[in-house]
Amino acid sequence: MFLTDRKLDRRITEVKNYRYRDLINLETFAVCEDEQGVVNPQVPENFDGWDTIQTGDCWAGRDRYLWMHKEIQIPEQWKGKRAVGIFDFGNTGAGNNSGFESMCYINGKPYQGVDVNHKEVFFPEELYGQTISLTFRLWSGLEGGGVPRVQEHRINQAALAWLDEKADDFYYMGSLILETIQELEEGNPAKYDLRIALDEACHCIDWSYPGDDVFYDTVHQADDLLNEKINAMDKKSPIHVSCVGHTHIDMAWLWRLKHTHEKASRSFSTVLRMMEMFPEYIFLQTQPQLYEYVKEDFPEIYEEIKKKIKEGRWEVDGGMWVEADCNLTSGESLTRQILIGSKFIKDEFGKEVEYLWLPDVFGYSWALPQILKKSGIDMFMTTKISWNQYNRMPHDTFHWKGMDGTEVLTHFITTPTPDSQPGSWFYTYNGVLTPKTVKGIWDAYSEKEVNKDLLISYGYGDGGGGVNRDLLEARRRIDKIPGLPELKTSTAGEYFRKLKENVKNTDQYVHTWDGELYLEYHRGTYTSQGYNKRMNRKMELLYRKAEWLTAMGAVKAGSLGKAEQEKLTEGWKLLLTNQFHDIIPGSSIHEVYEDSRRDYEKVKAIGEAVAADYRAEALEEKENSFTVYNASGWELDEIVAVPCEEDGIYTDACGKVLASQKAEGVSYVQAGPVPAMGHKTIYLKKGEAQEENSVFTVNGRNIETPFYSISLNDYGQISRLYDKTCAREVLAAGERGNVLQMFEDKPIDNDAWDIDIFYQQKMREVTDLKTFEVTQCGPLRLVIHMEWNYMNTVIAQDMTLYGTDRRIDFKTDVDWKERQQLLKAAFTVDIRSTFATYDIQYGNVRRPNHWNTSWDQARFESVGHRFADLSERNYGVALLNDCKYGYDIKDNVMRISLLRSGLQPDHIQDLGRHEFTYSLLPHTGDLVEGKVVEEAYALNNPMDVFAGAEKEESGSFFTVDNAQVEIDAVKKSEDGKYLVVRFHDFAGSSQQVEVTPSFPFKAWAESDLRERPVEDFRNDGVVLKLHPYEIKTIVFEL
Repeated sequence: MFLTDRKLDRRITEVKNYRYRDLINLETFAVCEDEQGVVNPQVPENFDGWDTIQTGDCWAGRDRYLWMHKEIQIPEQWKGKRAVGIFDFGNTGAGNNSGFESMCYINGKPYQGVDVNHKEVFFPEELYGQTISLTFRLWSGLEGGGVPRVQEHRINQAALAWLDEKADDFYYMGSLILETIQELEEGNPAKYDLRIALDEACHCIDWSYPGDDVFYDTVHQADDLLNEKINAMDKKSPIHVSCVGHTHIDMAWLWRLKHTHEKASRSFSTVLRMMEMFPEYIFLQTQPQLYEYVKEDFPEIYEEIKKKIKEGRWEVDGGMWVEADCNLTSGESLTRQILIGSKFIKDEFGKEVEYLWLPDVFGYSWALPQILKKSGIDMFMTTKISWNQYNRMPHDTFHWKGMDGTEVLTHFITTPTPDSQPGSWFYTYNGVLTPKTVKGIWDAYSEKEVNKDLLISYGYGDGGGGVNRDLLEARRRIDKIPGLPELKTSTAGEYFRKLKENVKNTDQYVHTWDGELYLEYHRGTYTSQGYNKRMNRKMELLYRKAEWLTAMGAVKAGSLGKAEQEKLTEGWKLLLTNQFHDIIPGSSIHEVYEDSRRDYEKVKAIGEAVAADYRAEALEEKENSFTVYNASGWELDEIVAVPCEEDGIYTDACGKVLASQKAEGVSYVQAGPVPAMGHKTIYLKKGEAQEENSVFTVNGRNIETPFYSISLNDYGQISRLYDKTCAREVLAAGERGNVLQMFEDKPIDNDAWDIDIFYQQKMREVTDLKTFEVTQCGPLRLVIHMEWNYMNTVIAQDMTLYGTDRRIDFKTDVDWKERQQLLKAAFTVDIRSTFATYDIQYGNVRRPNHWNTSWDQARFESVGHRFADLSERNYGVALLNDCKYGYDIKDNVMRISLLRSGLQPDHIQDLGRHEFTYSLLPHTGDLVEGKVVEEAYALNNPMDVFAGAEKEESGSFFTVDNAQVEIDAVKKSEDGKYLVVRFHDFAGSSQQVEVTPSFPFKAWAESDLRERPVEDFRNDGVVLKLHPYEIKTIVFEL
């Protein structure tokens, strides 16, 4: 009735404008273009001849840099007061900070970031009365995705003042009390006590002449009265909220990696200034890559950071080199993220990592709990899972059980956004400290009976910036206000240790989640930016081979130190950085992918050079000899591509003739058995060409192979696929295979990120077949070349069938010119199963292929690595690939996502040429009996062949006696002490494994994933027991 709350809001807002006293406007700055735009340029020393810019002037640009300079003096009579500069030079945009930012330099040294959320710069008192060189380096920012456009800004304000701390305190305390009144429920006594106290305090203020001495005296009286009344109120709450300052810095997203160098330095310098003003302030920053950037770019800032870490005020942790995507990266990549990231933190700061901090990643692999636990990490935190489209995760603190049975304690931060509505389950990692968020984090939390300690990560991101003074002043005061949870500063590590104790000591049931943490959102990221996904897969495999070769060469030479692991680790860092959760998913601007192409070329050059160094030492020139390398843990007998097209026959070392088939530029040879983790030499006898007869028959579009009878229709689709070996039809009656389907792909939001469920409502088949011809037909291979037109796109495909392998390959080349379209390949198979099995990191996962529940239906697009399999007990069909990740399998329809093309944030996403291969593998038994893993490995890791011969015609570095174990890494340890061998069970069954090295060694021990022995070394045989899907790492002393 008396409009009290609205009146109080108006009065508090009015006081806000009077906090800055004796304002001195800085009207004019010298301005100069920074045309080079390099990271950490030399600050100009000569400002003669510069143009000028004034308050009120506009400036504009895209990715433009400007220098602004002015010499100032802070009045000496301000000593004892807090002198502050207020600078408003442009529009930063939303929390992502893709717009304006700047670095403030004082006397030529980087001092603090300035942006729309950080307008204040407080000056050290020792500078009062002196001439100060005040310089800003302004960045115009980018458009935040879409078509490039100029960003327009305005120099709104540049001023000096001193801060009236009493008026400042009254403003912050009053505004926080007013918001608390609005948040507390009717009937809560604190709501009324707070309103009365604030109203009485506001009555003290004399508004007769705002800004005169009487006005300020009464504001000070109001502040004293308000604090007196608040301090007299009882503030007891059983709810405790720990808060840690943070700035989420995406390595690249709506900006490039180059800009991230700058964002890190600006954000970190701001943290240091805030710490000077707020001794209680604790800040967390993850991602060692950011620290390495600052170390290289701004060593003086880096040294200040190291001091704060030693003081315990700056927390460095989080686990990974960058906050990596956990859907697309391989198991070994996730291991290296932690191995290399934790090593940097230990080496640079003397700190062991305690937890994995991944607030913004688009889903979490079922392999993660085991990877974490075997890396010495037993705590995991995220927020992104709250973005689920259909189903709220039922628990916020729980034990997450991995596919091998390992458990890690997991916690979801439930901080609401400032504009969240009641009932929303959308939470944020870029928290702000307000009564609404501090109260809301508890209101939203599910495990209230288990735990009453919560964590807020607060500070501006995703493009950095971090905590400002508003948030720190709020933190000091919220803890005094009754009706709200108690609020304290803490490191995240301290919080997680407390949480573990709470969970351990509770007598309440703590839930366990046994399965992957699938994010019901951003499903398009399994497919967007196909080139990056292809290169990531290829580079992971290249480094797997290069590490094995260089380690093997060093061991053979008698000195493990000769292995070039250090070079490969530098390459790994580049690869890991490009696995950041907005780069490899395909959700960044176009320039990011221009940069990543260059990075991949560097990564490739390093890996190939190391592998070539091995061959230069190991291979001897020997006429007409070729060495086949098998990097797998299985003995393989595959068709290999020999880089020779001369006439002749190929033999093994015993003179046995090997089947062969010439093609353009190469000869395909059935290599015969090649030892696991080893090599074999084969020989060409020129002039004795005796190519065998073809084992294939082609009659029009009907094909006979040793394994199949196949019919293709007029559109190039498979209309019949009959398995001769098993005497059964592979396709369902009347259905087809290899149907290229084009869907309208227009998600409601977030083009690059999302595929929405309604995409299936509009589909057209690719049927305009222009070319159909047999290009190879011999004893080993039959290749049918087909080409289709679809609108502006040309799809060329080689369908390859083998005489000695059941796999059917579809090697595809697409000149992609479509927009907001999704291309899939579909196979409708004659299989009845209620689940499909998908390849993931260090194992596989079963997912329902029906829509019984909303949870099942939400997985209408799922991630798989090298294969997805649909099997009955005695027969199945696998869909393999060499660089794709998106699958959907519903009932008996198997589809793989091949290409898509959103408009945001990269407005020309994926346009151009794409190469990829997908394969169909009908098989007997389930995926283990049908050797699906081995076939998927072979597709992705074909055996290499090089001219020349090793000293031994055939040999193996070591063997593993169990075919259901896959070798993941063979390398020199990062500290150079050990030879490391890692493998895992992929069959989901308990196994015993014996490893038999061909090299002498002193002793061996099991280690964790960070290459630290977990048991005493021994010198007996290497025999280990594996649990289902368990990863084992062993280290050898040589």
